[in-house]
Amino acid sequence: KKFYPTLADLNAATNEITTPANYLSAAGIVYVKVTTNEGCTGNAKITLAYLPTPVVTEATISECYLENNETKAAFNLSLANVSTESPITKKYYPTFVDASNGTNEILNPLAYISGNASVYIRVYNSNGCYAIAKVNLVVIPPKRSTVLVDKIICIDGRTNLDAGPGYQSYLWSTGATTQVLSGVPVGDYWVILKDNGCSVKQFVSVKKAVDPVISEIEISNNTATVKVTGGKAPYKYAVDSPTNWQDSNVFTGLSRGQHTFYVKDAYNCTPIFVEVTVPNLLNAITPNGDNKNDFIDYSELAYKENLSFVIYDRYGNKIFTGNKFNNYKWDGKHFDKKILTGTYWYHINWNEPNKEKTPIKYSGWILVKNID
Repeated sequence: KKFYPTLADLNAATNEITTPANYLSAAGIVYVKVTTNEGCTGNAKITLAYLPTPVVTEATISECYLENNETKAAFNLSLANVSTESPITKKYYPTFVDASNGTNEILNPLAYISGNASVYIRVYNSNGCYAIAKVNLVVIPPKRSTVLVDKIICIDGRTNLDAGPGYQSYLWSTGATTQVLSGVPVGDYWVILKDNGCSVKQFVSVKKAVDPVISEIEISNNTATVKVTGGKAPYKYAVDSPTNWQDSNVFTGLSRGQHTFYVKDAYNCTPIFVEVTVPNLLNAITPNGDNKNDFIDYSELAYKENLSFVIYDRYGNKIFTGNKFNNYKWDGKHFDKKILTGTYWYHINWNEPNKEKTPIKYSGWILVKNID
């Protein structure tokens, strides 16, 4: 057989088609000359016609994120609406090259795990012809609330939890279905937020405010300085009654005896307090044996925990240490000898018998007049 594009070419034996097995042509007519083994010849006309390929369109599939990998989703590729023709069959491929070559076919198209990407479908019609359609895969990420945050409240307080607007639905761990969960106490909560057909479970905590701690009280003469740690600044301070609050942690003009210092922080919860003894103060002793101002006496503090009573000279030398044997009394002597008349300094420290064992530091000076 010999093939020719026109009858004239066949009759003239010119322009023979040399690739009859892969002849590219528009729809039309070609001619064939057939010669038998006996040398007999005959001509025939061949009509070339197209078989139509499927008409396809690009499609997009969106799926909710996977809980164990929020950048990926499980896609049902069969849902891609790439053609309205029927009947058709489909084969799925990860790249256009694979679709063109028919390689690396996707074998699990009903649950194809992927991130944001594109896949390609070979769409076959009943004639066996195919076209390639592109399918865009879009992972719908979780839409978490940026408004919903942990809260800190007083242990006996209540607060509201706001998940923010713009969601299709809300479902709280309490069963509420509103945007705002009102009047909740300290505890752990969650809310399921639905948006764009996808849901995300978001956790939130209402925490107890950490109480501030009166870490130390320094007393000098009739002035007390209250030191605080923890909680949330700024702090408020009061003495003897939790009513007259002040910003300063310094209290002046205190009388001798018992005082209660109160502190509250920015959360305005129930104040914490410490009861403190402000010792009686002598600024001078005259240890001459007349039973008048012969001693500096802090025996009234002997019951205090970790009581320390130390006296120094002006050079910082320790000249007396109070203890249970001398009953925390000093008679102006050092190693049983009278010291020189002059001013001396002392520190008294102890811990109050509360849970925090609040340290109290008391300092002062005393004039010793030793007269022979």
